[in-house]
Amino acid sequence: MPKCRDVMTREPVCCEPGDPIVRVAEVMKREDVGAVPVVDSKSSRRLVGMVTDRDIVMKVVAEGRSVQAASVRDAMTGQPVSCREDQDIDHAVAHMAERQVRRMPVVDGEGRLCGIIAQADIATRVHRDQTTGELVERISEPVVRK
Repeated sequence: MPKCRDVMTREPVCCEPGDPIVRVAEVMKREDVGAVPVVDSKSSRRLVGMVTDRDIVMKVVAEGRSVQAASVRDAMTGQPVSCREDQDIDHAVAHMAERQVRRMPVVDGEGRLCGIIAQADIATRVHRDQTTGELVERISEPVVRK
């Protein structure tokens, strides 16, 4: 069984809560990514959140906030689900499906960001068509809002 470290993209780009949201959007464009892990500081790399392109639209733009004045803190989701680099990939797949997320940050034993697993990483690196198909199906299920 592959471990998360075998599938993850190492050393993903990250940001801090106080970074301007415009800067993070520029990073997303340059790196061609839709989500950026948020760490408490670049030196410690302790995972504290995730910010996605959808978060920026829903929590900043759609609420009429000033994009120029907004920070990552205004858009990020705190306390994101993550997996440890030494866990089986099935653990990450189960959490991704349960939470309906397409990207899972990977942390070391100290909670420091060391990688990220995207749905595409599972599709291209795990080579288990049924697992990939089930993941895509569960992530794509409509959310029932209360």
